[in-house]
Amino acid sequence: MKKLLILLCITLATQYDLLAQIEFELEPSQSMSITGKGPGQDAAENPFSGSNCYAIIENAGKNEFTIRIQEEGEIIETISIEKGVIKKVKLLKGYELYLDSKLKGKAKIEFQKMKE
Repeated sequence: MKKLLILLCITLATQYDLLAQIEFELEPSQSMSITGKGPGQDAAENPFSGSNCYAIIENAGKNEFTIRIQEEGEIIETISIEKGVIKKVKLLKGYELYLDSKLKGKAKIEFQKMKE
């Protein structure tokens, strides 16, 4: 019984890690909507989109890319992320997150609820 319980805990922990982090392959000259998804756009599902949250973005590729935070089409902030760097950015309610890449890249994204 103990072995079954341990196996179940390990399985759930592994699955949580897979669900909590989302990975994207970026093609050269690509701009990808991550939150605030529109028709025909790839995006990560932000489970906290109705409230303020954090987006934790890791550059898991070999080339630099930028993230762009917008609200209703107006650019709020643009941040460059170099290879191997992790950035934590605040996304207020209504903000949209985009990844922009001039070269091929890879990004991992995780969302975290803000403590009120």
